[in-house]
Amino acid sequence: MIFNSPEDVLKTWMAFVNQGDIEGLVSLYDENAILIPTFSNRQLDAPEKLRKYFENLVHREDLSIALHEKTLAVQAIRNGLYSMCGIYCWRFAVDGELLNFEARFSYILDLALPNPIIHHHTSQIPRTL
Repeated sequence: MIFNSPEDVLKTWMAFVNQGDIEGLVSLYDENAILIPTFSNRQLDAPEKLRKYFENLVHREDLSIALHEKTLAVQAIRNGLYSMCGIYCWRFAVDGELLNFEARFSYILDLALPNPIIHHHTSQIPRTL
């Protein structure tokens, strides 16, 4: 795939999550990419590890994700290399109850690569008292 902007990568990634498209998700990550995922305490640093994580994730009942548009920040680093961060909301059922999980995220993207995600870190936002 060819992407014209970091936002295009994020929109495609979220569409793949919402469609449950494991192959699409894995295809966005460079073979040497690192994913520090929302719902795991493991750093994922190989395509087969990413695939296994996404296989488990997309089978959650009523899974969806949505971006909080106003939180998105994109920084051009150089020559098609970008940093992007913001907040999105995961939603899926746990024991029959639909729950929301707010998460902050950051990406490092290289739009010159066919698989532009080279680093992705996401973590749940702690609930404040």
